[in-house]
Amino acid sequence: MIDQAEGPEPGALEVRDLRGRRGQRVDELHALELPDAQSVAREQVPDLVLRVVHDQRDGIEKTRQGLLRQAELEDHDALRYRWVNQHVLQPLFPRDPFLTLMLVVGALLAGTIVKSLFFVAQQILVARLAQRVVFNLRKEFYRRTLRMDLATFTSEGTSELMSRFTFDMESLSSGLNDFFGKLIREPLKMITCLVGAACVCWQLLLLSLVVAPLSALLIRWLAKTLKRANRKAMEEMSQIYNILEETFQGVKVVKAFTMERSERWRFHQVSKKYLKKAMRIARYDSLTRPVTEVMGMTTVCVALLAGAYLVLKQKNNLFGIPMGRQPPSFEALLLFYGLLAGVSDPARKLSEVFSRIQRASAASDRIYQLLDREPRIVDAKHATPLARHHCDLVFDQVTFHYQPTQRVLDNIELRIAFGETIAVVGPNGCGKSTLANLIPRFFDPISGAVLLDGVDLRDVRLRELRSQIGLVTQETLLFDDTVLANIRYGSPWATRDDVLRAAQRAHAHRFIEEKLEHGYQTIVGQRGNVLSGGQRQRIALARAILRDPPVLILDEATSQVDLESEQVIQQVLEQFIRNRTTVIVTHRMGTLALADRIVVMEAGRILDVGSHDELLRRCSLYGRLHDIQFKEIA
Repeated sequence: MIDQAEGPEPGALEVRDLRGRRGQRVDELHALELPDAQSVAREQVPDLVLRVVHDQRDGIEKTRQGLLRQAELEDHDALRYRWVNQHVLQPLFPRDPFLTLMLVVGALLAGTIVKSLFFVAQQILVARLAQRVVFNLRKEFYRRTLRMDLATFTSEGTSELMSRFTFDMESLSSGLNDFFGKLIREPLKMITCLVGAACVCWQLLLLSLVVAPLSALLIRWLAKTLKRANRKAMEEMSQIYNILEETFQGVKVVKAFTMERSERWRFHQVSKKYLKKAMRIARYDSLTRPVTEVMGMTTVCVALLAGAYLVLKQKNNLFGIPMGRQPPSFEALLLFYGLLAGVSDPARKLSEVFSRIQRASAASDRIYQLLDREPRIVDAKHATPLARHHCDLVFDQVTFHYQPTQRVLDNIELRIAFGETIAVVGPNGCGKSTLANLIPRFFDPISGAVLLDGVDLRDVRLRELRSQIGLVTQETLLFDDTVLANIRYGSPWATRDDVLRAAQRAHAHRFIEEKLEHGYQTIVGQRGNVLSGGQRQRIALARAILRDPPVLILDEATSQVDLESEQVIQQVLEQFIRNRTTVIVTHRMGTLALADRIVVMEAGRILDVGSHDELLRRCSLYGRLHDIQFKEIA
């Protein structure tokens, strides 16, 4: 009631007054009298004057029609403003200016809070996505690494693999965070602003982007250079890992020979090389932002000069090139500049993560270089089922080499019957261990074949083959786990009682229960460093006994134990090798007593095969090895 008493609203009065003035102008235009050509003709006006009058009449008519259309549009605008004012602005905003200000401030604060919540959610989702990708990639990398053959392991090296697992994976994770975060969000902002600028004046936008090809070439050159520099830096980091691995594993030798200073110098040299590579990356990275800013400023300057010329000169073309049907208005030009400036902030943010993206790309190349490498030792497409070994193991004209110019095994012919024990002896480098490594198919022969019960090992599944083989090597590897878990390793189905029986047969149960604080639950440490060499070897034998393999390979199994431990191990083996095909690679004469036959090798060839007494009589090399062994014992 109070509002009605106060009279019409100010906005309504302004609209009514505006419409009144527009209506008066329209009435004046309708009342405007134009000269009639026929009346002029009756007054005998010359033809030239008649044509001028016709032209003036047409121009005035067009002007009147334009003013009528403009008046109608202004009336529509006034009606729209009145409707928005009554139905939108007045219900939303209070009449008190201070209350309106409070409402605006509250809306700004609420918008900031909502934006922050969305930002936190985006960061968490991006981090989760990136970490999930790296998590799956790390698992796949580990799976493919375990599938690699021993030759690839030897060529790559442990330090190289560790570098890719850690440094390269971390670089890739950082790059994925940037990719799913800024590298998607910021280009969307740029595209939105560019589309808006194109809607204002696409001709002026194309003119402004005349430097885009040059920018693309510079960015592409920087990307390739940074990626190459990052790849070289990662290779140097692998060398640092290699130095650390060698030093930590051989720390006893380093300290015993007082080589700490030499190792520090070696590490300093490798670190210095990495520093040079890192500084090269920093130099190229420092160019990214200036190049982006210069190209962006060039774009803005071109747009500023061209737009200002069109507005100030009221032109609609540049150098004869049309820039629209009519000159752009000052307001449209300001909007265009604002949208063009909106491209600069995303471009700046992208330049900040450019180096990390290239480092992630280089890391990805190094990781997938290994992932895409197919192992040389794989299952046959149509594998032959392999029954439990019961017949023989045959080396049929086997030739093998690590380097094409040097053969390690040369035309090996050997047949081992089921249940027979063969000892392989010879000087260092004659191919003894390589011969044994062909049985579990760690390597494949270059020519010839290894047959188990008449089946080529390349025609059977690796899992079926290796499940029938027990292996005890010179360097016994125990994992950083309990004694129980180490004995059960390879036989996860075994019960605790099975483990205890295997330990008893390996003469390991007594020292496990009496000398280890927690018995079978004792953690043996990395590589079993809590235990002595003899204890580690007996646990390894217990592991092989628990597996109950029909084929047993002993590769210098007693070379690093004392005489007492060797005697215990020989007692264990004497019982365990019965009814098993056993290959013993050794230079210990005491172990040869277990063998049915002895194979003497030299320079990759089988020199002789026979019993101990036969070889002493007819093989001079075996006699020399025998004499050397007994001189060492004496």
